[in-house]
Amino acid sequence: MAHAAPAAGSSSTKGTQSAHQVLESPAFKHLVARRATVSIVGIVLLFVTYYGYVILIGASPQTLARKIGDYTTLGIPVGVAVIVIAFILTAIYVVWANSSYDPEVQRLKSELKK
Repeated sequence: MAHAAPAAGSSSTKGTQSAHQVLESPAFKHLVARRATVSIVGIVLLFVTYYGYVILIGASPQTLARKIGDYTTLGIPVGVAVIVIAFILTAIYVVWANSSYDPEVQRLKSELKK
């Protein structure tokens, strides 16, 4: 059984037009581009950190095997730093999302409800 299309001027048609207008708006496109930029920068920094550590292990194991103190080597604090950097990058993203991205998403959603 075929469904009838909404009549012109009905709330369903207005909602669809409003959603299309929001999706095509410069504000929405800017928000999507900004999120992509922040995400890509974060991913690149995280990959450089993780893979830099792994490459350092493979390319120069003697560097990380260097003793610092009586009981540890340089590899331990560098490994801990990799984990701390991952947490810091995550925290930066969460702060950015909570302070900038999420409010803008809510503003755009409120435009759809008008």
